[in-house]
Amino acid sequence: MSNADSPPIRRDEAVTIARLAHLDLSAEEMERLTGDLGNILRYVRQLEELDVSAVPPTAHVQIERLPLRADEEAPSLPREVALREAPRVEDDGFAVPAFVDEG
Repeated sequence: MSNADSPPIRRDEAVTIARLAHLDLSAEEMERLTGDLGNILRYVRQLEELDVSAVPPTAHVQIERLPLRADEEAPSLPREVALREAPRVEDDGFAVPAFVDEG
């Protein structure tokens, strides 16, 4: 089977991606995710085949100055709601891995 004929993503790879994204999916959802990711990767392969040599490089895709909204006071999200989907909670807050070496 050539690389072009091989499935773009194996189920075990999709399972790993779902685990890293902290997704708890049923078997049916996992099959759908594998298919969706495969379709995305097939499309990317098609894009890779396009000749873009005549297309000028893009420096950025954002408008120079974006309009800013007014900075107005508003009620914040209730703590229970904010923490409901967190993978780890400690002392009523988000628990995150240490990323600054204090030593």
